Amino acid sequence: MSNEKKKYIILNKKIYHDFFIKKEIEAGIILQGWEVKSLRFNNITINNSYVSILHNSNKVFLLNSHINPLNTICNHIKYNPVRKRELLLNKKEIFLLKNFLNSKGFTIVVVSLYWKKSWCKLKIAVAKGKKQYDKRHLLKSKEWNIDRMRIIKKNIKI
Repeated sequence: MSNEKKKYIILNKKIYHDFFIKKEIEAGIILQGWEVKSLRFNNITINNSYVSILHNSNKVFLLNSHINPLNTICNHIKYNPVRKRELLLNKKEIFLLKNFLNSKGFTIVVVSLYWKKSWCKLKIAVAKGKKQYDKRHLLKSKEWNIDRMRIIKKNIKI
């Protein structure tokens, strides 16, 4: 990645708490005009969204993402805020995702949505769900690291 700045539209931090991330991939997304306008105003939720692959046509779709239409756009057209949105990936990336999905326990989740130059990009991740004891163990290790840093800081000052 070079000097391009990413301007995040939405970031799903809970993914890192609920899943072990194996691989992250950047994907393009096919949007309609009203969806782009809504994204400029951050009218999107990706909390429960996931990615699915159609086996017969090798097309990748984003499901369960909700983009609210703006009130200022045409009211005579019915907009579907939870429609399937096609993702743009290379054949190698689609093959990699298929291999992960065929193994047990893996899913493809949405990590973030951001602007890269004038294009809307999606960061998806191949992930495996964490158990409750994994989450507790991670929390304990974070607390211990904070306490350890306090002890070290206190001993250095003396």
